[in-house]
Amino acid sequence: MKIERFEDLEIWQEARELCKFIRSLTRKSQFSKDFKLVGQINGSSGSIMDNIAEGFDRDGNKEFIQFLSISRGSNAETRSQAYRAFDSAYIDQIELDEVLNRTERLRTKIKSLMIYLKNSERKGNKYS
Repeated sequence: MKIERFEDLEIWQEARELCKFIRSLTRKSQFSKDFKLVGQINGSSGSIMDNIAEGFDRDGNKEFIQFLSISRGSNAETRSQAYRAFDSAYIDQIELDEVLNRTERLRTKIKSLMIYLKNSERKGNKYS
């Protein structure tokens, strides 16, 4: 399958699903009242998918790798904020585990894509 748009990327699709899952968690009664943490975790989870999209459309491997690195950092930030939500009793162990599993899968896939792009002969239209 040829990937022509960022929406075709499996990691973007997974990041989108994580973002939607986080949004659903932050709508829970107690959690929704912690405006600062809600804003932070929604922002960081959205940043994962947004940076994948922006990097993809930069049309060069070097820039894509840079944006994937930012995305990976946002993924770690989301993971850390999920622990804060758990420690504040806003989410339960099952919900925390779901966030941790999703962020770990994304971390691995983003890193794998970064390695692939770094070693790829094709460097993007910008670098052809």
